[in-house]
Amino acid sequence: MRIDVKKTYKLYIGGAFPRSESGRSYEISDKKGNFIANPAQASRKDLRDAVVAARAAHSGWSSATAFNRGQILYRVAEIMEGRTSQFVDEIVATEGVAPAAAKKQVQEAIDLWVWYSGWCDKIGSIYGSTNQVSGAFYNFTIPESVGVVAAFAPQKSSLLGLVHTIAPIIAGGNTVIAIASEKLPLCAITLSEALATSDLPGGVVNILTGITSELAPWAGSHMEIDAIDASGLTSSQDKEVRVSGADNLKRISSFKAEATPQRLLAFMEHKTVWHPIGI
Repeated sequence: MRIDVKKTYKLYIGGAFPRSESGRSYEISDKKGNFIANPAQASRKDLRDAVVAARAAHSGWSSATAFNRGQILYRVAEIMEGRTSQFVDEIVATEGVAPAAAKKQVQEAIDLWVWYSGWCDKIGSIYGSTNQVSGAFYNFTIPESVGVVAAFAPQKSSLLGLVHTIAPIIAGGNTVIAIASEKLPLCAITLSEALATSDLPGGVVNILTGITSELAPWAGSHMEIDAIDASGLTSSQDKEVRVSGADNLKRISSFKAEATPQRLLAFMEHKTVWHPIGI
């Protein structure tokens, strides 16, 4: 009789897989109450480390060409495709759905990732503009990344909600600290392994597992986090984050689970450039 290898997973910060500095982990179980694994329980210090990594990576990622960002995101989708069976098994185990429903979710998540990769080099053309001005100037408006974004994934979706959360943020040139679903973190951990073996620079995406209610207040008050996707928070947690985030005028948004370019634009700022004609 073979004994299963029970896993204790790590965090994904700065392109590496550290243990939580607190040494904590917590149990997740399937729908029947059977033990599955021990994800790391991220602490406030882990969140700070992830912010440092995201801030360090932002300059290089935001200054990369939009075409290059699109290529890198597409490569992530290719790697996700190769891990389809693993994602399906994890969704079946944690959500308790049939394999066919799990496979549909994985396929939709991969297609969604490809969709956002296509937006990388189109968002500037569609939502930027050449402005008519009175004077000998060219005047352009261009959407640019807002900076470092903390994102709380929806609690009831293993993979699709996570992709809805991460992909538009990095497609717009931001870097992200993603806090996975507390009870359904396995797909987030597998996605981090896919990201680590892709061309995505370390620190662009950082994934934390743990207790959402513990991490949310620190994300709201952290002065180096520029914006928050609060889609995975309860109404009381959302209110707390909005109050604590007011000190540095954080941009805080929540979204329904739908694909829209507005999810990119929510974490972008419009920069206007003036240039004299003839120079």
